[in-house]
Amino acid sequence: MNHCLLIVNTFKKDALSLYPKIQDFLESKGVKSSVFSYDGTECRGDEIKSAFDEHDFVITLGGDGTVLFASRECAPRNIPVFPVNLGEFGFLAGVRADRWQEELLKFLEGRSSVSSRSLVSCEVLRGGSTVFKTTALNDVVISSTAASRLINMDVAFNHSNLGPFKANGIIVATATGSTAYSAAAGGPIIDPSLDALLLTPISSFSLSARPLLFSPEGELAITILPSRVQTGLSADGQIDFELFTDDVVILRTAAHKATLVASSQVQFYNALQSKLNWAGGPRA
Repeated sequence: MNHCLLIVNTFKKDALSLYPKIQDFLESKGVKSSVFSYDGTECRGDEIKSAFDEHDFVITLGGDGTVLFASRECAPRNIPVFPVNLGEFGFLAGVRADRWQEELLKFLEGRSSVSSRSLVSCEVLRGGSTVFKTTALNDVVISSTAASRLINMDVAFNHSNLGPFKANGIIVATATGSTAYSAAAGGPIIDPSLDALLLTPISSFSLSARPLLFSPEGELAITILPSRVQTGLSADGQIDFELFTDDVVILRTAAHKATLVASSQVQFYNALQSKLNWAGGPRA
């Protein structure tokens, strides 16, 4: 671990004051560091390549959104992410701001727990040609670009047709993303160590439409059918793409996994209770 990239969320004042302290600590341990300023907007490919290449690990200073951004770029490069939580929620960013030095020392000494997280890959076909590709750690959402408007989609898994869906949209989430938008839409919570694709309808026209859990070995194909409103796609709530009638969205488990440092099964279930107020009885 000779070179670190610090991703600093510029909307977080604490991040701007904390990163020089982390750089000084890394330097004292013989680790070089660079800084990448992230404002929550989509970055150009050349910016990302020059920033992420040639680094051994990444430290994120922000909230879960900063972790999502970093994980999409780090997974194909096999770079671990050390996430310091400076946000309000911190479900993915598991390192408390007041314990960063203790946890970072454990990581540098090889004593940290790590978690491998699956991503979902997304490809849009238009007229048989690929017009868009991305990955997401949490989810890919296909929905109307207008609030509370129904769209029409045809859904198939491994070429087995699941029938047409009429809904405000569809969420295709990973196990990690099962605690995010999918959970708010009524989907189940899945242990993040599992490889799975979770399909959750958003405000379906039919009450019979229920969340479905699929094997990571297959692929979902969602065809956009004619609707009265414009349809769009969003990956991790950060990358957007406009969809048109007859577009086919192919969703699979991505080839590479993200590695989150200071993340464990114990932390996940503790977070369910402390952050989502989950309880099995009347304590909630």
